Amino acid sequence: MSPSVVAQRTALNMAVEENEGPKEIKVGVIGCGRIGVVHLGAITKAPNVTPIIVSNPTVSKAEAAAAQYGVPRFTSDAMDVITDPEVDAVWICSPSSFHADQIKACAANGKHVFCEKPLATDLAETVEAINACNEAGVKLMTGLQRRFDPNFKRVKTAIDNKEVGETIMIKLCSRDPSPPPFEYVKGGGGIFADMAVHDLDMSRFLAGEDPIDILAVGACHIDKSIEALAGSEAFDTASCIVRYPNGVQAVVDVCRQSSYGYDQRAEVLGTSGMIATDNVYPNTAKIYKNSFTGNADMPYDFFLSRYTEAYVTETVAFCESLVNDTPVPCTGQDGLAALIMALAADMSAAENRWVTFKEVVESVYCSDPLNCEIVPTEVFPEGFNPQSNPGALLLDDVDTVKRKSLRKEVASKVKGIFSKSSA
Repeated sequence: MSPSVVAQRTALNMAVEENEGPKEIKVGVIGCGRIGVVHLGAITKAPNVTPIIVSNPTVSKAEAAAAQYGVPRFTSDAMDVITDPEVDAVWICSPSSFHADQIKACAANGKHVFCEKPLATDLAETVEAINACNEAGVKLMTGLQRRFDPNFKRVKTAIDNKEVGETIMIKLCSRDPSPPPFEYVKGGGGIFADMAVHDLDMSRFLAGEDPIDILAVGACHIDKSIEALAGSEAFDTASCIVRYPNGVQAVVDVCRQSSYGYDQRAEVLGTSGMIATDNVYPNTAKIYKNSFTGNADMPYDFFLSRYTEAYVTETVAFCESLVNDTPVPCTGQDGLAALIMALAADMSAAENRWVTFKEVVESVYCSDPLNCEIVPTEVFPEGFNPQSNPGALLLDDVDTVKRKSLRKEVASKVKGIFSKSSA
């Protein structure tokens, strides 16, 4: 798609003209549950961004959120937010099963999108949803909040700055205080897609490369009732080994119960040192007694309290991207890669073997960018050329289109200068 078409189809021309101040962005929020309210609170702290409408099927929740944060309008219908002519961008914080359709509707109405992970519950729908935004020329950011946590960000900075040399090994653990109810696990997609996806994404974020293959195993140790469920929904404990280019390995372990509280840690071994994050506590107070020495309080007991700062930071980051028309820090392609990693882990555990990520990518057949399906490898449609790179399934996003257009413009100007000088 040409840059001019993208500019025409974008609802908001966010370019900041010379000598003009930043744009004022008006946003809506879909979903006023726990996550939605966290994002709404963060939006109110971001400069030059104003929430003007919120929605929730239980309209009393939308009304309460609107009253709490001074939002002028509320509704029970998400489409009221998406079609509102004043709204420039939409935060999608609804249940996962609604994400793909709401992203596509936002794109059709020229709205920029922030969507909590996953972008969709199905791989083909994920590709369609991302392409809908890219074709419409609107920004799409995936909510993977751990990338914005100050502890994990510091590890990433150390890797980028070669503070511990070249990366050799990445280790990540994620352990919840207590298992979720049976009803939550059933139909949730399994431990890899529901829980480990954050750690798998973090391994890719820290490695700075797309992964090659994965070996995953799972078991049930805590809640035996889930053993009746299918696939990885029957696991409450799992481990993964992910191989990256240049021999870099990542090891991930997850468990749905930790007797000592919420546990999130990272460690990276490099050729000249190691960097590691400790678990995070509500405070730094310690008790010293003849019978005990250690932290005065337990670690955080819930992900919202543990990652409050990260949720605020990622929300503000997207707001800044909208106001300043800069690339989003966590793209639709990042969300797609995280889902592919989770699906590959699921396949590995089910089939007890190493699974390459390109196996998952190659299962996606798109007759056009907005119409995709999953096909078995033995029945590829005639003329289908499987893609092994997730990015090959996607149209260029709006930021990439602008970047390519700028490079072309600069190259043209440079060529013109040289042409004149040689004349």
